[in-house]
Amino acid sequence: MRTALAWKQPQLRLFGRTVAAPRLEAWHGDPGAGYRYSGLNHDPAPWTPLLLTLRERIERVSNARYNSVLINLYRDGGDSNGWHADDERELGPEPAIASLSLGTARRFLLRHRADATQVEIVLEDGSLLLMRGRTQQCWKHTVPKERRVRDPRINLTFRYVFPR
Repeated sequence: MRTALAWKQPQLRLFGRTVAAPRLEAWHGDPGAGYRYSGLNHDPAPWTPLLLTLRERIERVSNARYNSVLINLYRDGGDSNGWHADDERELGPEPAIASLSLGTARRFLLRHRADATQVEIVLEDGSLLLMRGRTQQCWKHTVPKERRVRDPRINLTFRYVFPR
């Protein structure tokens, strides 16, 4: 999968500066499943046969429907994803997001918005994390930098994007 996708490194606007995202990304999905986050529009590339197979399996396991997938490539522990919630309007008020991890294990942190309670989960190769209900309303999450991690990780987050 690492060589089969057209990876991009978007330029993000953070705190008045433009910076390269600290990871590579690919967006695939149904026609019209465009998504806007970090001030950028992301129009999906068509599903590949492998991504369609993964979507079907994850839909069965999670009992949810997905029309798109955001794929992040963390090349090593220097790549990361800052604190955020997937709470964009296009995802609806209580989105179901299925996060499949492939490759080296990475830490995934959740922080409650109200009281700053923090939870750490180590996402191993092949693990599937389901976030649904009020998760995005009540919690933020991050994949922090980890200096000791030398190997890549691919993370696929399947989601349903409502048409704009």
